[in-house]
Amino acid sequence: MCQVIIAEDDFRVAQIHEEFLNSMKGLKLIGKAGNAKETLQLLEKHDVDLLLLDVYMPDQLGTELLPVIRQLHPRVDIILITAATDKTFLERALSYGVRDYLIKPATMEQFKDSLSRYLKKREMLQSTSEINKEIIEQVFGAHHPEQSVVPLPTGIDFRTLEKIKKLLEQEHDGITSEKAGKKIGVSRTTARRYLEYLVGTEEVKVEQVYGIVGRPERRYCLDDQSDMR
Repeated sequence: MCQVIIAEDDFRVAQIHEEFLNSMKGLKLIGKAGNAKETLQLLEKHDVDLLLLDVYMPDQLGTELLPVIRQLHPRVDIILITAATDKTFLERALSYGVRDYLIKPATMEQFKDSLSRYLKKREMLQSTSEINKEIIEQVFGAHHPEQSVVPLPTGIDFRTLEKIKKLLEQEHDGITSEKAGKKIGVSRTTARRYLEYLVGTEEVKVEQVYGIVGRPERRYCLDDQSDMR
């Protein structure tokens, strides 16, 4: 069981993250801190595996805590969940070995995806005494220099895009943005943004359909599965 602390000064956000944690297996919340001082006290008091750390706290920036935590608790893993978008925060996080960096408001899907990947890597490292190429690729990501990487536009996240694509593969009769949003845990507006992006890249076709009350809806399906009857 992975022991987790949430360091977040907004009690409403902390409560949401607690609910996300409680819906996942392998994670146990052992404390919540509302500021930097309480965070260090909890780390001193408990055997902590993972710290979910906010940047903007009332008494000290979370990024200023990083060197202190690394000195006093070097084995604690850290994931930053913050509204901070300044590049210097990300650079500082990387320099202190932060495991992931989530921008608020983090959806349940993004939260679970981040922590699931963290748990998978943690379990893999704990279960072996030697490393190999496969483990390195799991920890740092697969490297395929021969494959060109197409940059995604602002507002399009790679992991969410892959979830949308997998959903479309399962929905052979097509799917509306509302249904897609519910399936992967995002808003209808967000789902539509990804679906329209795929329409623009000509991977997905769209047709206009009419619901029970006659309101037109756009139904999306993969190009090779589309049946425009």
